[in-house]
Amino acid sequence: MIHKTKLPLKLLFIEDAGYHLLIKAKVNGKSAILLLDTGASKTVFDKDKVQRFVNENSFTSLGKLSTGLGTAKMQTHSALLKKFQVGKLTLSQFETIVIDLSHVNQTYARLDLPEIDGVLGSDLMLKYHALIDYKKKQVTLSWKT
Repeated sequence: MIHKTKLPLKLLFIEDAGYHLLIKAKVNGKSAILLLDTGASKTVFDKDKVQRFVNENSFTSLGKLSTGLGTAKMQTHSALLKKFQVGKLTLSQFETIVIDLSHVNQTYARLDLPEIDGVLGSDLMLKYHALIDYKKKQVTLSWKT
């Protein structure tokens, strides 16, 4: 059986840089705002914001540096999310990457935009066949069971 979920997109105008796309998700029953980033290889959460959802003591150091998201190399950790929901898609025991996204939130604050909790990356977009419809301002995820 094929399942689908359609998520509304919020388009943020980023001055001369174009647009960023936001979606809503839930982590362990709590609301989260995620940046939809097709160029991000992995789904990541901000090291400070993720503490609303999991205890920092549960972070595992990955012992390697991460690049991207407009930063130099940074330390990475992983955290296990008991329940990660994106629309009707519910993932149990989802292991995510935890990095410092404060530079993104600082830029958003200067532009009077909402802060993000994390980034939905291409790992999940590929696995769940994401289709972004700019006209309808929605992203559709689909999967088989």
